[in-house]
Amino acid sequence: MSHVNLGVGIDEGVDILNDLDSFFAGDGTEEVSSISVDQWPEMYEESSAAIVEKLAANAHLLPGLRELSLGHIDRDWCEISWIQLSDITPLLTAFPDLERLDLRGSDGLALTPLRHESLRVLRVESGGLHSSFVRSLAACDLPALEHLELWLGVERYGGNTTVADLAPILAGDRLPALKHLGLQDSEIQDEIAAAVASAPVVARLDELDLSMGTLTDAGAEALISGQPLSHLKVLDLHHNYLGDAMADRVEKALPGVDVKLHDRRSPEDDRLYVAVSE
Repeated sequence: MSHVNLGVGIDEGVDILNDLDSFFAGDGTEEVSSISVDQWPEMYEESSAAIVEKLAANAHLLPGLRELSLGHIDRDWCEISWIQLSDITPLLTAFPDLERLDLRGSDGLALTPLRHESLRVLRVESGGLHSSFVRSLAACDLPALEHLELWLGVERYGGNTTVADLAPILAGDRLPALKHLGLQDSEIQDEIAAAVASAPVVARLDELDLSMGTLTDAGAEALISGQPLSHLKVLDLHHNYLGDAMADRVEKALPGVDVKLHDRRSPEDDRLYVAVSE
């Protein structure tokens, strides 16, 4: 099985749809297990809809596809909040055996609630993840999903997800196999930490990631004062605004857990920033 990277050389005038047509017209597509579509022309104006449609229409030529990535390009080409995505429902419907889906960007991102039996990893990197997508995702039945990672971002770039929107995910009823939960890069990281502190899904996680956001002493206090976290292998809180005393408390409260607290920012800063927004 092999990996294919499409959309390379866009700055040299490559047409991504022609690139896809050439790929599907060639030999060996049945051996492809992984595809990355990292760039497409004018991706800050043109959505991924035509790419999604082309992939879905040719799903019969990709019986071995297990991993798919869209939009994972360097910020020198396009800022994360500018990337125009689209409805990903056709991909999940057309590829019932897909095991991993990585998305970068969020503008235009949509999903119709569904059941997918095979998806094990879903990562969405964004500068602002809209609540409508999160609510739809939370309504999906994903019995095989082990790793869920959402960069929630900031309201300025469309990130209006609330703790209430996350409630079904935190309940975990539709995610029976979940082992890694990342709710990251949020300007309401304290509120999320407080909700996580009593969330039923946490008891069966191996890894909890609340990094990259505006976590302060208040959020960390809620987290370590809530349900036991000693069963975790990893608690990632990097890029935070914890004071020295609170950082020390968190580490001492979880002696057997790999607690990541690097990239600490001063809690005295006038304005708190997430790690990735624009």
